Amino acid sequence: MTNLIQEKCVPCESDIPLMKKDEIAEFLKDVPEWKLVKKDGVKHLKRTFKFKDFAEALVFTNKVGEIAEEEGHHPVIKLTWGRVTVEWWTHNINGLHKNDFIMAAKTSEIFDV
Repeated sequence: MTNLIQEKCVPCESDIPLMKKDEIAEFLKDVPEWKLVKKDGVKHLKRTFKFKDFAEALVFTNKVGEIAEEEGHHPVIKLTWGRVTVEWWTHNINGLHKNDFIMAAKTSEIFDV
């Protein structure tokens, strides 16, 4: 994992430009398990994590929620039996910001512990 996990999210205003395609490609190298997806034309980072049961998936979900609160940046989390899908994007700009890659890295770190 890169030093993204050491970084903190910065507050985003709606006038911050979206990341360019080449910037996204570079940051994706730092979070290779994450997929770039589009929902309603908006780019998101998405990853599904697998667990042996619902209880483990719930513990992971709560840990992701804790770091989201600490950083002031919140994902969409889908919790089902043995699976958690997490999506990061920056709502204010309707797309991706470095914060999303920071949070993807931190989410992966929780899973890898």
